[in-house]
Amino acid sequence: MVNNPFSYQRKSINPYRIFLRSCLEVSRRMFWDIYPLSWVSRTRLLNLKDKYANEKAVIICNGPSLLKSNLSNLDGIYTFGLNKINLLFDKSSFRPSSIVCVDPIAFSQNLDFFNTTEISLFLHHKFHKDMLQSKNVIYLYSSYLNAFSFAQDCSWNIGTSGTVTYVALQLALHMGFRDVAIIGCDHSYKTQKTFGSIEITTEKDINHFDPSYTKTGDKWQVSNIAGMELGYSIAKAAYEFNNGRIINCTEGGYLETFPRMSLEDWLAD
Repeated sequence: MVNNPFSYQRKSINPYRIFLRSCLEVSRRMFWDIYPLSWVSRTRLLNLKDKYANEKAVIICNGPSLLKSNLSNLDGIYTFGLNKINLLFDKSSFRPSSIVCVDPIAFSQNLDFFNTTEISLFLHHKFHKDMLQSKNVIYLYSSYLNAFSFAQDCSWNIGTSGTVTYVALQLALHMGFRDVAIIGCDHSYKTQKTFGSIEITTEKDINHFDPSYTKTGDKWQVSNIAGMELGYSIAKAAYEFNNGRIINCTEGGYLETFPRMSLEDWLAD
């Protein structure tokens, strides 16, 4: 099987198929808008618009290199944790300002934590059915029709580009942050399967900061690296258009879309 970097590539583009999918998406969106939670989330997102204008923020990814970053330096800095960042809590007193999760597999595996934490959460809109309460939750609407779109206003819709980091970058810009650092983004997954495939963990997890991030028997979806890089390029352009920047402060790794700087130098800059 050829590992096509873009899952949306087709030999031909059928306008009728596009029309039917668009109609289906509009109906799904209208159904979501019936829920009071959709309007509560939209109001909360509008209240966050440019709230942190021109401040710094850090997006904390979950690669093995995260353990090399000194999180104690982030006191007073707004931080976006991702997916299962809570697995770090037993080893560190650090707590992120918020946590973003749009991956259904990561969400289901971490549901108990999401239902009990008081940390602010940004979750995919489809997850509301499994949440016991939503007082600290903002739901983000997303559809496959605009996967590579970059929302500067997240109150209506977001793109995903195959990575929760892309979602966090949209939220950061929406909230007013113009100087954003990324740490723990190794941008590498050791697997023999093609992107989009479902992998079953059979040994210790070497792709994340915690070897139990995915336990034996757990499922995880192989990432689309090329799609992620396309999204990162779009995010970079969006920040530059808004006189902002994204800096890769990861210790090592393979992400070269953004300029690099040490976390300490970025904080002092």
